Amino acid sequence: MTDRNFLISLISGAAAGTGVDLILFPLDTVKTRIQSQKGFRASGGFRGIYNGLPSTLVGSAPTAALFFTVYDTTKSKLEPYVHKNITPTISQIIAANLGEISACLIRVPVDVIKQRTQAQQSLSTFQVFKNILKIDGIRGFYRSYLTTVLREIPFGSIQFPLWEYLKLQVSKKTKSGECQPFQSAICGAIAGGISAGITTPIDVAKTRITLSKDNTNHKGKILGTIKAIYAENGIRGVFAGIYPRVTMISFGGFIFFGMYEETKKITTKLFSR
Repeated sequence: MTDRNFLISLISGAAAGTGVDLILFPLDTVKTRIQSQKGFRASGGFRGIYNGLPSTLVGSAPTAALFFTVYDTTKSKLEPYVHKNITPTISQIIAANLGEISACLIRVPVDVIKQRTQAQQSLSTFQVFKNILKIDGIRGFYRSYLTTVLREIPFGSIQFPLWEYLKLQVSKKTKSGECQPFQSAICGAIAGGISAGITTPIDVAKTRITLSKDNTNHKGKILGTIKAIYAENGIRGVFAGIYPRVTMISFGGFIFFGMYEETKKITTKLFSR
């Protein structure tokens, strides 16, 4: 990957991440409160719907930028092996997983602060930050790192190969042989919605672990947390928040991939001058 392509991925990813998180933040708050152990109303209902926004705005750009630079770089490095030793789908899965593992280094602390603020109306973002640092230290910001990675790996393994596949099918049917940003956005919405629905139980477990006040919540283990949720609330509890999650990620996929492709198109032209 050239320096120019690296910068294009960096800028495009940052723009896409900031745009989607800013637009969909209220829906994310609703989803978090539905999935919290206290329940939607006790966690604040529709009040303070933008609680936690500052931490999200700080983390959105670098998280998405890091993901796409790793994703695009990995794909370009694996390109010589595609069709020889590995298939395009395998290379996309590897690239997506490495991108998610890297991006979670930023995403997880941001999510911990954001979700604690969303579920505790009385505290500001800075107060939540100070409380976590005081009680748990730096480790407190990464309590749900493994859980998040284990959620993002299956999610990314479905979403990105499906997005790439849908784009390929669209490009085959266009006169130009290319998938335009708007078409890529639709592909992203479909891929995101399907991935979101399938991985909802892991997301519910991740939210519970993130919101727990100590590490007694099944020691941060996904399977144990899912079993406990199922024992308490059945299949509805395991898939709590599926509708706002699928809606949010479908709409988010449309914005995210659309903005990514459009920004990539614009920056490519600018760097070509």
